[in-house]
This record gives sequence, structure tokens and C-alpha cells, in this order.
Amino acid sequence: MKFAIIAAGEGSRLQQEGVALPKPLVHVGGEALIDRLFRIFRGVHAEQIVVIVNTLNPLTEEHVRKLQQQGLADDVQMVVKSTPSSMHSFFELSPYLDGAPFCLTTVDTIFREKDFADYIHAFETSQADGLMAVTDYIDDEKPLYVQTDENLRITAFCDTDPGTPYISGGMYCLRQNALDVLRSCIANGQSRMRNYQRALIAAGLHLQAYPFSKVLDIDHASDIAKAEAFLQS
Repeated sequence: MKFAIIAAGEGSRLQQEGVALPKPLVHVGGEALIDRLFRIFRGVHAEQIVVIVNTLNPLTEEHVRKLQQQGLADDVQMVVKSTPSSMHSFFELSPYLDGAPFCLTTVDTIFREKDFADYIHAFETSQADGLMAVTDYIDDEKPLYVQTDENLRITAFCDTDPGTPYISGGMYCLRQNALDVLRSCIANGQSRMRNYQRALIAAGLHLQAYPFSKVLDIDHASDIAKAEAFLQS
């Protein structure tokens, strides 16, 4: 199984709030966010890790290249490119994801490692086309609500709350047919991950929700302290 990290955002909100480092290098739990994901992915036997970083701040690229030179990231393939959206970043990663199921996440997603290991195991033993991480912890300015049936099969992704307890956790385990939908979305001018997820349902793919106990993102400086407290709890 392959693993992919979107680390190509500008991190402008963090910079405006006084955080000097680019988001992938922000430390939580004593390690950089990007290093934390590398370690966790290896712990679930990643076949390959691919990451996209932007050209706007070279520190992240330098960090990964240093790891590679030290022999600490031989399993990491890096794409260096600035993109207009997360979906376009995903598209740039897609050629490296052909040939195997994969897990995609953004670099700032914080979760319990046991939850993640269970999530990967559930996907590996599932017949679904996609297993989408969801959480009932809502601390997002624009959450994507995930509507399911009684068996947790996803029926809709909603911008407003339809009465569901879940929102997207920003982690996606997908199979190869999901890449065909991605390429179609790009060809049709789509530019948002939430619209891509809607397109997966429209294409007839079987998506299941997988509840995490809690998932949070690092969007603001205050989120760093929240993440530290969560991981220590």
C-alpha cells in the first residue's frame, strides 16, 4: 500500500499569526508534522511514500532532501510544485499512486496512531472502493459534513449540516478507480477536494465512513497547543 502527503499549502494563516516555520515543519509532540507522518506510515508497512511540497518556501524541500541524503527517507518520493488547490496537488501525486491502493492525507492532520493503524487495517480487509476518515469532533471553519446510511456507507458530502454527526477527517484510503475520477475532475475544471469526493459518489464508487475518536488540523497557531494536548491525553 502506498501513502501520499499533500504538503503544498502556503500556510499563510500560521505565518500571519507569528509561526515562522512552514506548516510541514511545525513541531507537535516533539517532531515535525511531516516527519511524524513518515514515521507513522512506516509503522503500517508503507510500500512507498510520496509527498508534494510547494516552491514558495524551500525549507520543507531542503528538509526532505537532507533526510534523503542521510539515508533516512529512501522510501520517499518528493514532488516540488506550487498548485492552486489540494485537488491539483493530489493530481500531481497521482502518477506515483498507480498500481496499488493508497492513503492520502494533508500534512497537518492530527490523530491517534492506534486509530490510524486500525483504519489502515480496516481498509486492507474491506471490499469498498474507498474508506474515508470521519470524526464527530468539529473545530473547522468550513467543515465538510459526511452523510451515511445505517451501515456507514457514504451517501453525500454536504457543505451545511444535514443532521449527521460526522465531518470529513481529511484522510482518504482509495483504490485505483478513484484515480480515474480524479483525472476526469481535473479535465472538467474541478478544483476542490470536496467536489472530487462528490464526484466519487456520482461515479458509483462504494465509499464507507470510518469514524476516528478525534481528528484535528493545524490551521491556526492556537491549534498547535490543541494538538499537543490531544496527543498527550
